[in-house]
Amino acid sequence: MIELHDLTKRYGDKLAVDGLTFQVPRGVVTGFLGPNGAGKSTTMRLILDLDRPTGGRVTIDGKGYGHLNEPLKYIGALLEATAVHPGRTAHNHLLWLAQSNRIPVGRVDEVLALVGLTEVAHKRARGFSLGMRQRLGIASALLGDPEILMFDEPVNGLDPEGILWIRNLMKRLATEGRTVFVSSHLMSEMALTAEHLVVIGKGRLLADLPMAEFIERNSRSVVRLRTPHPEQLLDALTRQSITAVPGPDGSFEVSGGDPAQLGDLAAAHGVTLHELSLQRASLEEAFMQMTADAVEYHAGPAARPGIDAAGATGTWGEQWQPAGGRGSEKKQQKGAN
Repeated sequence: MIELHDLTKRYGDKLAVDGLTFQVPRGVVTGFLGPNGAGKSTTMRLILDLDRPTGGRVTIDGKGYGHLNEPLKYIGALLEATAVHPGRTAHNHLLWLAQSNRIPVGRVDEVLALVGLTEVAHKRARGFSLGMRQRLGIASALLGDPEILMFDEPVNGLDPEGILWIRNLMKRLATEGRTVFVSSHLMSEMALTAEHLVVIGKGRLLADLPMAEFIERNSRSVVRLRTPHPEQLLDALTRQSITAVPGPDGSFEVSGGDPAQLGDLAAAHGVTLHELSLQRASLEEAFMQMTADAVEYHAGPAARPGIDAAGATGTWGEQWQPAGGRGSEKKQQKGAN
């Protein structure tokens, strides 16, 4: 289990992490969310002793990271997919990690097969696409078969098959009773993967609760009704002092209504309903609602269609690119955008 106790980190006048206290439980996938600049990456670095806290402490199974012997057997982490020497092969990158942590050498081939890199095990990392480097980083995290796993943007650079694979892998690891802590900006992935959420903003804890409760607390639900007899429906609702807001397609929405109660009301007044559905907000909508006052960086006007703010277009797949040559480097750079 990961435990944070009043964790604080200051860089000069900048308070990056502000008194964070929470636990990451075993047996569930815990999503770690927050706007850009919220302090998520700094918090993860502090957990792994890659930076020193200004105050407070972090424990992993009751110990600080620096006091763990053979730490890869306790906690495996993916923070930066490019953190691999470009001249090393995938196999040798994992081999030195295994030997430095007294992990059996046979485990190297096991995790390479698990992440789908067996065929390129002896290719140098400089020729890997971003998605392949991401898989290699995941293999490094799994190498020591740890009880705690921590991933920062694990689906970055992965193709659809890879995204489904890592999603199912994290769920399986959690069902085995492991601690799985994952940070991502992809709300759709978090909604499909995480069962518990920790949300921070401007370095402060905003929420620490189950996914369903988070959405319930930070969004509103509406009941959508559609009928060929709108006047009769409105009359029935008005008699019960129920306010219905008309939609653009001829439907009506009742905020916070009970679908069963509204269906019974319509039936009692002989109103035919073509639709009666409960509409709940998505995780993204709930997240935006909670963090509205904690966003540090606001985007300007929308960019041209098909071009992001940096002017980059398109994506590249996960196929291996031969090393060497200016063209190869350009492809890798484009895949990283």
